[in-house]
This record gives sequence, C-alpha cells and structure tokens, in this order.
Amino acid sequence: MRRVSEFVTIPTGSAPQVSGSPTIRLDLAERFRQVRSRTEELAAALRPEDQVVQSMPDASPAKWHRAHVTWFFETFLLQRFDPSYRAFDTDFAYLFNSYYEAAGPRHTRSERGMITRPGVEEVGEYRRHVDDAMVEFLDRPLSPEAAELVVLGLNHEQQHQELLLMDIKHLFSLNPLKPAYEPDMAPVRAGAARPLAWDRVEGGIVPIGHDGCGFGFDNEFPRHDVLLQPFELANRLVTSGEWLEFMHDGGYERPDHWLSDGWHTARDRSWVAPEYWYEIDGAWHVFTLGGLRPVDPAEPVCHLSYYEADAYARWAGARLPTEFEWEHASHRSAETPADDRPALHPRPAGADGQFFGELWQWTSSSYSPYPGFRPAPGAVGEYNGKFMVNTWVLRGGCVATPGDHIRRTYRNFFAPATRWHFSGVRLARDV
Repeated sequence: MRRVSEFVTIPTGSAPQVSGSPTIRLDLAERFRQVRSRTEELAAALRPEDQVVQSMPDASPAKWHRAHVTWFFETFLLQRFDPSYRAFDTDFAYLFNSYYEAAGPRHTRSERGMITRPGVEEVGEYRRHVDDAMVEFLDRPLSPEAAELVVLGLNHEQQHQELLLMDIKHLFSLNPLKPAYEPDMAPVRAGAARPLAWDRVEGGIVPIGHDGCGFGFDNEFPRHDVLLQPFELANRLVTSGEWLEFMHDGGYERPDHWLSDGWHTARDRSWVAPEYWYEIDGAWHVFTLGGLRPVDPAEPVCHLSYYEADAYARWAGARLPTEFEWEHASHRSAETPADDRPALHPRPAGADGQFFGELWQWTSSSYSPYPGFRPAPGAVGEYNGKFMVNTWVLRGGCVATPGDHIRRTYRNFFAPATRWHFSGVRLARDV
C-alpha cells in the first residue's frame, strides 16, 4: 500500500524526523497558525453578505471556502488520528465535502450559494473549534503519515486562499456598483511596455517535475526526462495594448485563428474582450480587486481562456509553449519571493521576464499524468489525478498565489473555456 509520503514531500525534513523532533513539530504548529490566520485575514475584508453568494457554478462562496478547508483537517486528521475528538456538527461533513467520493456524500457543488445556514459566525466557530483541537494535536508526537497530511492540508488551504480571491472578484464584478475588495490598491504604472523580444532556448533531454526537495503535489511527480527541440520564448507576457491590437484587427470576429470549439464558445458567450473588460464612453476599462480602472496598455492582459490565448498566438504568428518548454525555460529566472508582489493585479514587465507570480500562463499541454504517476489510496488520492482529462496546464503562479506556492514545477489546470482565474499569455515559436 502506498503512503501519503509517496506523493507529498514535507519541507521540514524526512518523515521519521517529524515524529521524533519537538522542533519540527513546533515549526509545523506555527505554520498551521500562520496559514489558518491568513485565510481569516483575507475574509476579514468581506461583509457577511459577501461570503454567502455563489456567482457561478465554478466559484464557491467565501464562507464555504473557510468551512471546507476546516472540514479537511477535521476529516483527514482529527477524526482519523485523535480518538478524543468530537465533531463540531456532524451535518458539516455533507455540506463541506468538495469532491472526495471516498469520504462520503456531499452537497451539490452548484448549490453551495443556497447554504445560508450555518451562517458566517457559525463557520467562524467551526474554524475555532477545529483549530483548538489541531493545536493540541500538533503538540503531541506525530506519525509520519499524520505529519504529511498536515502539510497537505496547509497547502490545500493555501490553494483555497487563492480561489477565495478569484471567486470574490467574480462576484464583485457582477455588482453594478463594482465594489473594490481592496480599495487602497493603487495602480502600478511604468510607461511604455518593455519591447517584445525572443529568447532562444536550446533543446535536448531535460528533467521535468519535482526533485523531491520541499513540498510538492502528487501531479508534480515523478520527475522524468523529456526530449525538447530548440525553440524561442517571448521575454515577457502579452500586454493589454497588444491585446487591443488583436481586438481592433477583428480578433473576436474572425474564425480563422480560432479552434472550432473555441470559436463556438466565444460566439455562444458573446466574448468581445477579456473577462472583466468593459467599454465605457468609448474607452476600455478593467475591473480589478481594487475596483474599476482604465486599461493600462503596458500591463499584462489578464483573465483569458485557453481558447483566447491560442487564438491570439495564431494571430501573432506564434504558438503557446508546452508545459515542458515553459518549465525548462523558467530556469533562467529566479522564482519570485513571497514579499515581492505589492498588489493583487499584474505589473508591467520588469527585468525578471514575468515567469513567476504575475499571471498563470496557459500552455499547449493537456493536463495528463506524468509517466509512472499513481494516485495514493483512499480519499486523498482523489486530490488531483481524477481531474486529468479535458483540462489544460497553466504555469507560473499569479498575484493571488501564496508566495511559497510559487515554484517552476507547480501544475495548475483549468478547463479551456474558463476565464475568471488570473491567466495570461506567453508566446513561443519554433526555431
């Protein structure tokens, strides 16, 4: 039987060290407090009414995010490893399970916004109940499997912190008043965009995937070799100004650059611009977490579907990179530090090439398992593997991604028609 450690590695050391070292247990407890506190900080800017509404089936209410990540710790750790633990409310297992079939039945995803009760305050009580039990649990010697599940739970909660921001942005965009999540967020302006240039990247047999140092999700493993041909990669992301050129050239009106399914999707959904773009008095504006503002031609274009990204690349005489090309080329850029992103909106290109921490970048790679991938047994094995169909890989992290989640091997994935996530475009071309 495979153990959790076969698809999750922990940054504090090997599994035997966790159970035997008080220092490592203390580090894990402090990490737990930091991550859990960060979720509450993100939710603190919201009113109770903001936390209940579900704006579309792909999104979830903020209250649900806060409860679901709590359910994860309760279900996979406390109820399994702590015989003294008593559930806060046994009905919550049905309400806040997301997609773990092995963990039992669950409420319909598209109806999460109908759960007006329990209310926001009761969800807060639920979090405190589980947090108190987890703090006591983390003060005891931990088995390797329990320690690894704690680390997985913390990284899982960080994923939901990003989702919370993306979902609340979508919700606020539907409000005619266009409220700001972060009213004091100032725009970052840098004049003209950095000139687009092409960097040659040599091919060859290159290693792809997580090397086992630090945490990694199961879909980042196993590390394996891939043969790449030489290619060229753009030195920055596509800008809003360049996207306006695509629009002015009939980009949304001509089918010749679009995949068939993409063209029909764009027609059915009446796409004429990226998500959150609005034409007001003849000028384009973009809705951000700081509110509505004029489109800055120098900043990276954001909130695009795979279909739009692919159509633009064809229009520009280029293509999207494969995820393996992206990972190989990203080694020329340092991964973005956690404290190097002052705003929840992408910045104009600097000297770093915008590989990390600005926008998730669409690749031309379908989301598939690496050679030798096998999910772990039980419910946690449903974490990523069951979604490896009909989705496409994005790389690089975004402005809403927790800083310590940004790494070159992280494989995000979305369906090709989705646009509410922070996604952009980097071009590639054959040599």
